[in-house]
Amino acid sequence: MLFSWRGGPGAPSLLLSLLLLAVWEPGSGQVHYSVPEEAKHGTFVGRIAQDLGLELAELVPRLFRVASKGHGDLLEVNLQNGILFVNSRIDREELCGRSLECSIHLEVIVDRPLQVFHVEVEVKDINDNPPVFPESKKRLVIAESRPPETRFPLDGASDADIGVNSALTYRIDPNEYFVLDTRNNREQTSSLSLVLRKSLDREQIEEHSLLLTANDGGKPELTGTVQLLITVLDVNDNAPEFDQYIYKVTVLENAFNGTLVIKLNATDPDDGTNGDIIYSFRRPVSPAVLYAFIINPNNGEIRTRGKLDFEEKKLYEISVEAIDKGNIPMAGHCTILVEILDINDNTPEITITSLSLPVREDAQVGTVIALISVSDRDSGANGRVTCSLIPHVPFKLVSTFKNYYSLVLDSTLDRESVANYVLVVTARDGGSPSLSATASVSVEVADVNDNVPAFAQPEYTVFVKENNPPGCHIFTVSARDADAQENALVSYSLVERRVGERALSSYVSVHAESGKVYALQPLDHEELELLQFQVSARDAGVPPLGSNVTLQVFVLDENDNAPALLPRPGAGGAGGALSELVSRSVGAGHVVAKVRAVDADSGYNAWLSYELQPAAGGARSPFRVALYTGEISTTRTLDEADPARQRLLVLVKDHGEPALTATATVLLSLVESGQAPKASSRVLAGAAGAEAALVDVNVYLIVAICAVSSLLVLTLLLSTALRCSAPPTEGACGPGKPTLVCSSAVGSWSYSQQRRQRVCSGEGPPKTDLMAFSPSLPPCLSSTEGTSEREPDSEHLKEVSSY
Repeated sequence: MLFSWRGGPGAPSLLLSLLLLAVWEPGSGQVHYSVPEEAKHGTFVGRIAQDLGLELAELVPRLFRVASKGHGDLLEVNLQNGILFVNSRIDREELCGRSLECSIHLEVIVDRPLQVFHVEVEVKDINDNPPVFPESKKRLVIAESRPPETRFPLDGASDADIGVNSALTYRIDPNEYFVLDTRNNREQTSSLSLVLRKSLDREQIEEHSLLLTANDGGKPELTGTVQLLITVLDVNDNAPEFDQYIYKVTVLENAFNGTLVIKLNATDPDDGTNGDIIYSFRRPVSPAVLYAFIINPNNGEIRTRGKLDFEEKKLYEISVEAIDKGNIPMAGHCTILVEILDINDNTPEITITSLSLPVREDAQVGTVIALISVSDRDSGANGRVTCSLIPHVPFKLVSTFKNYYSLVLDSTLDRESVANYVLVVTARDGGSPSLSATASVSVEVADVNDNVPAFAQPEYTVFVKENNPPGCHIFTVSARDADAQENALVSYSLVERRVGERALSSYVSVHAESGKVYALQPLDHEELELLQFQVSARDAGVPPLGSNVTLQVFVLDENDNAPALLPRPGAGGAGGALSELVSRSVGAGHVVAKVRAVDADSGYNAWLSYELQPAAGGARSPFRVALYTGEISTTRTLDEADPARQRLLVLVKDHGEPALTATATVLLSLVESGQAPKASSRVLAGAAGAEAALVDVNVYLIVAICAVSSLLVLTLLLSTALRCSAPPTEGACGPGKPTLVCSSAVGSWSYSQQRRQRVCSGEGPPKTDLMAFSPSLPPCLSSTEGTSEREPDSEHLKEVSSY
């Protein structure tokens, strides 16, 4: 770093005098340092304490401090060694801009005695700023007609540095059209110009892209660039040109109005309006051309506008010119020769007379249906006409004279197969290409009553829920008669018979016209499971024809019976409650009572489940009930804290929709182990007798299942044989035998009361079948309920009559 001491003449002696005589006087000397900009933190500037003549030991006692207006944090003094250093970033351009001199003025102050020293730190410039152009892209627009040596001024770059670091030189990308000219003036500023040295041609190059670069004089040198985008403006110096001078095209004489004849395409390499072309017929234009053709001035399309006729004019010669839209328009010319092609443009004509319709379906072969004549206004091969018929059967064309034909019946008719024939007569001439004409003849076939009403199937199965409202529509029978009109008018009626002791018409009725079958009264699945009868369909022809269909109406069960609780023999309790004595010494899982219930319904509607209702107050009961058996067992060992009397509410619920329920009350009395057998010995004896009786019933029911299964197979075989060999006979409906029904695959059986049910039909005695169904189990059983399930006993059987 540079250091200098500046003082007046006799400064040493004056300073000594002042030190001896004055108590306070500011120092009159000045210290000068220099530092480059952008120096790092801690960069050494100078030994300021030594240069000011101060001892290091007195810096702190004399309160040595440095002050600077607005730049207090840029420089700092280490009080330990008296060195002035760079404390923060110094940017010369920020401090002084483009001023040639840039300094930081410091005031060093010490006390005892008070002294002030002036220190000047010069900030040296470095090349840290590149040249910058006003914009990154500069657009210029130059007409292609500008002469060489034309100058175009450019904005130069600026450099925030000073001296040689800001001395700029310019260069441009090498090219054959432009050069760069830099001139310095008296004010030491430079003017920058782009000079055109070769004429431009927009048709060759529409836009020039040049890179202008500015370099400063620093070490290392820095550069800045600007992209020059020069757009060349067009001048109308080219005339439109066609690719041919003469065009030859052909057009059919039957071309529609607006048919494209030719699309002309003249090109003009100029730009903008100088290259926009307008097409027109070159004057003078003949009236025939104006009548027959039209030209689109924008795209050069020539289209037909009137009817062309080869017999009137065979060739058109059209002169076209293309003119651009420049200030001084330029034009191009061409000629189009349009040749008209002759075609076969007259179609044959067909005339149909003497129609004999409709035709009965029993008409004889050879019957004449119609007379047909054809003609064509053309001559020669274009006027020779041949006729054909589609379809070929059951009709044909017979030629009777030149261009005259007869339409006759060629085979027998069947109205049920085809009720109406649409015949197409085609007349075709011998032209090339040939023309044809068609005529349609609709031949209706009159009906004869030769078909009986027919049902889609001989027997229908209908499912009806019980408890239906009276007059409920349960089914619709429909018979189709292939005949027409009154021969196809079908009416329906019941084939009357007795159903048990009542007439069939008291159960159902059928609408004579629509075939809708109605149930006249509510049906009960528990009384009648199957109703079989016949419906007759008869047409209105002469003579009338008819047929019968059999309906099997199955009455489906609904959940209309709530579970009913069964009293246990020997069980005590008032008001229908089940009362039991339970010893306090029984362990967990001991069965203390059992709730029995039945449901008069069948299937899922009779599948019962048992739930223990929560005790009042939310207390946890020491008992539980099995989900499907109804057995009440202990969940833990009973203790003295349990109340002596336990009142349990068991909810019995079936699986119908909606489910129906019943509630059983079980009264349990907790007694000591010595009292329970004495108090309930009679009850236990009665229960044991009942269990033994149920075991016997179980054996009998198993034997009955086997017998009924064998009887079922035999009945099915006999029924099949009788249906195939003998017509149905009416019979009364008798009561069916009770049939065992399993309602769960997991051992959940429901014992229902016996009832007499009937399956009624008109085809012999009632049948007895064995029906089994497996309702879906609940999604999940709890672990306690799963472990307490027991095998089904003989009391969980249900007897129902089935068909």
